[in-house]
Amino acid sequence: MAKLTEEELLFRKVEEKVRKAIRDYELIGDGDRILVGLSGGKDSLALVDFLGRRSKIFSPRFEVVVAHVVMRNIPYHSDLDYLRGCAEEHGLPFIVRETEFDPSTDRRKSPCFLCSWTRRKALFAIAKEEGCNKIALGHHQDDILETLLMNLTFQGAFGTMPPRLKMSKFTMEIIRPLCLVSEAELTRVAEWRGYRKQLKTCPYETDSNRTDMKELLARLEALNPEARYSLWASMTNVQTDYLPHPRTKSSFF
Repeated sequence: MAKLTEEELLFRKVEEKVRKAIRDYELIGDGDRILVGLSGGKDSLALVDFLGRRSKIFSPRFEVVVAHVVMRNIPYHSDLDYLRGCAEEHGLPFIVRETEFDPSTDRRKSPCFLCSWTRRKALFAIAKEEGCNKIALGHHQDDILETLLMNLTFQGAFGTMPPRLKMSKFTMEIIRPLCLVSEAELTRVAEWRGYRKQLKTCPYETDSNRTDMKELLARLEALNPEARYSLWASMTNVQTDYLPHPRTKSSFF
C-alpha cells in the first residue's frame, strides 16, 4: 500500500473533524436534506467537498443540494461554471439565485449585516422550495471564536455562532459542519485540492471588525498555543458561581 502524502493525511484529519462535529453536535440525521450555501470561497468549497463525499457513505443517509446566491448590487464575480462543476463532481444539484438589498432601508445596521441577512433569507427560500430541513454554512472554528471575541468586546455578551441553531421563525436548522476545523487547515486543503479563488471586490469589507479579532486570536495563540482550544472549551464550561450576579429587587433596602 502506497504511503499517504502529507496533504492526504491532512485531508483525512479534516474529514475526521467533520465526522466528529456531525457526531458530537448531532448535526445530521437519517433522512435529512441539506442545502449548502456555496459562496465560492475556500470554506464553502471545502464544505461541498466534505459533505458531498460524506453523503455517499451509508450512515447517516442524507441528501445535499448546493446553492449560490448572487448579490446584484455588490461588485462580486463568481465563475458559475466552476462552482457548478464542484457540485456536479459529487452528483449534487446546483441552484443559482439572484437578489439585492438597499443599505438605506436601515441605517442602524451595517451594509455587511444587511448583505449577509439578505443572502441568508435567499437560502431559506431555496431550502423551503427544495424540501430541505437544514442549511449548512461554511463557518470554521476561527469564525466562531472571532465572533465570540467580537460579542465579548463590542456587545458585552457571551455568545457566538453555534454548531447547530434551530430557527423557529423559518422552521429550519442551520448547521456548521466545519466548526472544529481551523482556517489554517482549510487553507492547506484548498491549496492541495486546487480550489479556484473567486473574484470579489466588496466595497464594505473594510468596515468589519473581524480582521481585528483575527489578529487578536493570533496574539492569544502566540501567548498560549492552546488558546483556541481553551476558548472553545470555555463555552461549555461556564462557571456561573464565579461570575457576578445582579441583585434582585427583593434584595434592595
